[in-house]
Amino acid sequence: MTHRILLRAGHVLSMDPAVGDLPRGDVLIEDGKIAAVDREISADAEVLDMTGRIVIPGFVDSHRHTWEASIRNVAPDATLDDYFVDILDTFAPLYTPEDVYAANLAGALECLNAGITTLVDWSHINNTPEHPDAAIRALTETGIRAQYAYGSANTSLADYWFESKIAIPGDDVRRIRTEYFSSDSDDGLLTLALATRGPGFCVNDVVTSEWSLARDLGIPITVHVAMGRLAGRFGMVKQLHDLGLLGPDTTYIHCCYLSEEEWRMVADSGGTVSIAPQVETQMGHGWPPVMKAIEHGLRPSLSIDVVTTVPGDMFTQIRAAFGAERARVNAESWQADVPVPETMLTARQMLEIATRNGAHVAGLEDRTGSLTPGKRADVVAIDATALNVAPVHDAAAAVALSADVSNVERVIVDGVVRKRDGRLTADVARARRLVEESRERLLAAKEARA
Repeated sequence: MTHRILLRAGHVLSMDPAVGDLPRGDVLIEDGKIAAVDREISADAEVLDMTGRIVIPGFVDSHRHTWEASIRNVAPDATLDDYFVDILDTFAPLYTPEDVYAANLAGALECLNAGITTLVDWSHINNTPEHPDAAIRALTETGIRAQYAYGSANTSLADYWFESKIAIPGDDVRRIRTEYFSSDSDDGLLTLALATRGPGFCVNDVVTSEWSLARDLGIPITVHVAMGRLAGRFGMVKQLHDLGLLGPDTTYIHCCYLSEEEWRMVADSGGTVSIAPQVETQMGHGWPPVMKAIEHGLRPSLSIDVVTTVPGDMFTQIRAAFGAERARVNAESWQADVPVPETMLTARQMLEIATRNGAHVAGLEDRTGSLTPGKRADVVAIDATALNVAPVHDAAAAVALSADVSNVERVIVDGVVRKRDGRLTADVARARRLVEESRERLLAAKEARA
């Protein structure tokens, strides 16, 4: 039996140029798919009144280490160098599959609560074969749309991040693909990627073997490049180019210190870019290169990265990128005594970057990222009657610059309501209990190891 939901009389920001904005519009969802977007739709459907709400496509987080939800805020003042020691060499080796399950469950629900309907889970915590099973099980249970990016183990900083000779285990990646992703379809909620460390962190034989593994399986690749005091000097994209590995299947995360030559290499190869602006400005990765990416014809996306050190919502990332980029350009314009350029980032651009661009980077633009008839129904309703949002003059600016998690009233993923009237439909108390138990287990293990 066909199931229809009609979102009625909202301020619709479709993020699809062909559909446009509707100050008062309807969105019809049919069996998990967007069937129509128009000023007024008549249909036999469950009607949800969107009066006073801004209706947008769900946010896309294109890179988050979701397993770190159990250790939220343990490194509030950390630099990137600190992070490698304090997190990857201290907490990561202690993680059990139960800890990964608890963190991924709580972390994915945190995403949904904040209007993030699609998540790239950069899971470099696969210390045993049971670890990825636990991560995927948690993602599945929450109902979020996710790309599970299978990463390395993290049992020793020296073994996995200093010219590592240990490759991601291809046999286990193939097992995971067979068990959980063998029937990927156009409307599947979970897809698979490979989260690689790349040159500078690994010897060339490991780099080429991991890229070959991903391409043999036909799955995308995601890698951190050009960030911070050390990796910012590796010339990682140039090294990948010299190894003949660049391609349109690769997402480059951070990119803060790419050379002009490397930017051209990424663009010419069809690669994509994920930027984590709050982490980058706060932890010393470098300036978030939003305009650099745009200037090279790329469509940058936004990501949260690590909740050990920054908030886990997309509103923070939008404002961090917007503020940092405009501050940089304003300062350069002042120094040169010239007017600011017309290419200055706009609030509307930031909303597009957080939705449609994110879907593009995750390889999912055919199914999400905009309210386009035919795409899957990943929809968020923002309460625009709240005092921190009202009165609305510019709906895109209201979302990008005024709204916060408290204003995320309704979240729909693949046509299923995951947040209703400001409350998640999931068992939040269980998720919180599990992640708190994980916290205590990890702290006890850390103390015992000291």
